Amino acid sequence: MSTEGIDPFGGSRESDLNVDGMDVMLLEVVGQEFHQQDSSLQSGHLDVTVASVFLCASSTANPCQCVFSMAPIAVENEDEFLYDRLTFNPKSVYQVSTTSCQDDVAVEMINKSPATESVYDLSSIPATIVTPEPTPALHIVGLGSQYPPFTFKPERLESFLHKFYDVETPGIKKLLQVNQTTAIQSRSTIKAYEDPFWSRSVAPSISELDGFFRRAGVDLTVQACKKALRDARLSAKDITHVVAVTCTNAGNPGFDLLVAQKLGLKPETDRTLIHGVGCAGGLSAMRAAAAMAQSYSIRGRPARVLVFACEICSINVRADLEEVVRNPEDTKISPVLFSDGAASFVLCNELADGAQDKSVYELINWETSTMPGTARDLEFMMDPLGFKATLTKEVPSLALKAIGPMFERLQPSLPAEHAPAQDSRGAQPNDFDWALHPGGIAILNGVQNQFGLHEGQLRASFDVYTNHGNSSSPTVLVVLDRLRKMGEGKENVMACSFGPGMTIEMAMLKRVARGGDE
Repeated sequence: MSTEGIDPFGGSRESDLNVDGMDVMLLEVVGQEFHQQDSSLQSGHLDVTVASVFLCASSTANPCQCVFSMAPIAVENEDEFLYDRLTFNPKSVYQVSTTSCQDDVAVEMINKSPATESVYDLSSIPATIVTPEPTPALHIVGLGSQYPPFTFKPERLESFLHKFYDVETPGIKKLLQVNQTTAIQSRSTIKAYEDPFWSRSVAPSISELDGFFRRAGVDLTVQACKKALRDARLSAKDITHVVAVTCTNAGNPGFDLLVAQKLGLKPETDRTLIHGVGCAGGLSAMRAAAAMAQSYSIRGRPARVLVFACEICSINVRADLEEVVRNPEDTKISPVLFSDGAASFVLCNELADGAQDKSVYELINWETSTMPGTARDLEFMMDPLGFKATLTKEVPSLALKAIGPMFERLQPSLPAEHAPAQDSRGAQPNDFDWALHPGGIAILNGVQNQFGLHEGQLRASFDVYTNHGNSSSPTVLVVLDRLRKMGEGKENVMACSFGPGMTIEMAMLKRVARGGDE
């Protein structure tokens, strides 16, 4: 028997079943709260790991305040700890309490007449709870990264600055002091700093820098993409989507098209170019790629998304140095922090042939957030001599404040079969290896201390930072590529990056053992 029920989230709908004159409806609302006659109900997806489900019996006189529970007696369609259907066998009699429902609520029961009793008899019909379909699986099946051949060591900075400035001026003097504290041993650059392109008395114009990126940056990216495709054992013709990101070029058509053409991708390949996200870009692109792949899953199509990021930060050194001289009271660290690089990976949905067998990482979940009031703390703005970067001294502390809350948002996503999820405390930050964007030594040390991580859990981030510096958007992807080649570690990995806004991106991944990986 089915009757029309009242939906507290708006409108009316068919009730899911009727028990002794009470209409039973399923609620599948995540993180919402509704109010009706001064009573509220916090509801969410049914947590199938608990031993009972709470039911809320309500009436027009006393809505959403009578709560009782029933234990599951049967589980159907089990698939890797995700359940399509749970069946609950009601007890013959339930004593109604007057508490608000604070747990995972799955069913609301609505009575057409005012409630007059505190005991309900629900023995006649078992209630069936239907949970959502499992989230389509996503697999990173290949990664590649490419640094340019030249390196710049900190001890060479003073001689380079001598060509253009008096090193005793306040801003330059302060920059040289900061240069001694970065903990970077070398930075990768697309050209040697002795090259006339950098060393001439008149700095390159913005149009010259644009042309340079569209040649050298595209070539560097193509190399990284070829590595990722080779690692994934795919050809360019297999790719269905492209997601590209850069903040050091703004030309149109975007460099995504130039890379796609050099790789020989199909003309109908779905392309997306992300701009304006700076160092967060690698994971911003991963988030976009995941949404595209899942969209194809819903449409019943295989998705093989080629993601790539490239930054040529060294082309902006003259713009950064001019800013140092003009505003000596500000501490500018970009001329001693940033480097050049490119990285790529291929993300497949579960419908792509061989995705699970070729998987390097399984992408479990991801989050993004912008911190209010921080837009001026991290910027990358256009200048006649290039892009000039601003990073205030508050950036490390702001980053550290944001990581904990975002981890808490992702923590429940860890599958129940993973050991940390079975702990009564839930998974903790030190249960993961971290692919942390190495935005600076203060951020790396701060995260390690804040979450009690040993250096091995951040080993790839420290390695990339020390030997190559911060190459903005590709860096976190380089860290993920490096991490899988550094021997055994934690089963799960948390990737995290920051960018202008300030924006934080975080992704939870699972390592997948694959033959041939180091």
